[in-house]
Amino acid sequence: MSRIDRAQMKLYLVTDSTNLPEEIFLKKVEDAMRGGVTMLQIREKDKTTRDYIELAAKTHEIAKKYNVPLIIDDRVDVAMAVDAEGVHLGQSDMQVDKARKILGEKKIIGATTKTVPQALEAYQNGADYLGVGAIYPTTTKVKTVLTSVDTLTDICNSVPIPANAIGGLNRNNIDVLKNAPIAGICVVSAIMKADDSYMAAKELLKAYEELKA
Repeated sequence: MSRIDRAQMKLYLVTDSTNLPEEIFLKKVEDAMRGGVTMLQIREKDKTTRDYIELAAKTHEIAKKYNVPLIIDDRVDVAMAVDAEGVHLGQSDMQVDKARKILGEKKIIGATTKTVPQALEAYQNGADYLGVGAIYPTTTKVKTVLTSVDTLTDICNSVPIPANAIGGLNRNNIDVLKNAPIAGICVVSAIMKADDSYMAAKELLKAYEELKA
């Protein structure tokens, strides 16, 4: 069964609420949705479980208005609590097959992979899509190991599920991905740190579509 449409992967926003009041954070998310974000992941490394659930629930209400799937980073329990469309799991998080047992067959499960063996394992365990990177160094709190575009291409070609590039990407540097058979790009700072998240999303989507044309 297909839980994900490849077109939904084009512009995948991973949130960052660092130093943002909740009201500003939610406005940035909504502006990004209006600008053309096709998939949304909420990522909170430092919030309590209760605060994570409350913010995820508010974020989900916005995503639903734009018919954009909400993915919860790391936390299967938070995904269940807010009935999000899915969860995204890193290499140190719960295994994909274990998460599938808990979440059931209808939810989307994404996985971060940096090598072909990791990609094959995630696919065989039931992942619906992959996030691959980091392509460039990032300013987020997540530990990054750089992934070459050649490795990204090998990963895309090794599995039949969609794979997105992530890591320091913005509209001025995505040209490096021109020949990689990715389904889309994942961005954090390019939208969350932009003065105008609506225009940032709009320009990124346009740049990605031109890249793949």
